Amino acid sequence: MWRRNQEAAQRFADRRRREDDAPRLSDVVPHLESLKLEVRETRSGISNPEASHIRRIVVSSAPALFVVPCHDSNCKDGGHDVTSEVLSALRSRTPRFEGEDGCGGQVGSAGCQRVLHYIATATYHERA
Repeated sequence: MWRRNQEAAQRFADRRRREDDAPRLSDVVPHLESLKLEVRETRSGISNPEASHIRRIVVSSAPALFVVPCHDSNCKDGGHDVTSEVLSALRSRTPRFEGEDGCGGQVGSAGCQRVLHYIATATYHERA
């Protein structure tokens, strides 16, 4: 049990370091005014979400990094990095977009079967 807690603490510290080192979202997408992400995670082939939440992004201070950890406590080295997809849509001023990402981690000797689905809603400043 202690080892699992230590590994979780290390993953959290690594994630925090990545966020601190990332450029700020307001610098990368200066015309972005607001961003809301609706996130749900399912097992592959099952439509009922096992985890879901809405995240309202504080654009002025948020990192330009969109990484969501896998919610399967048995998943090793998993998670969902949708940074490039989200930033691409934001740079092109897309007001609503969605996507999905399969977890690349391992559960035992098999690949993790979790899939992240997201819907983003963004508003932008008027063009100068």
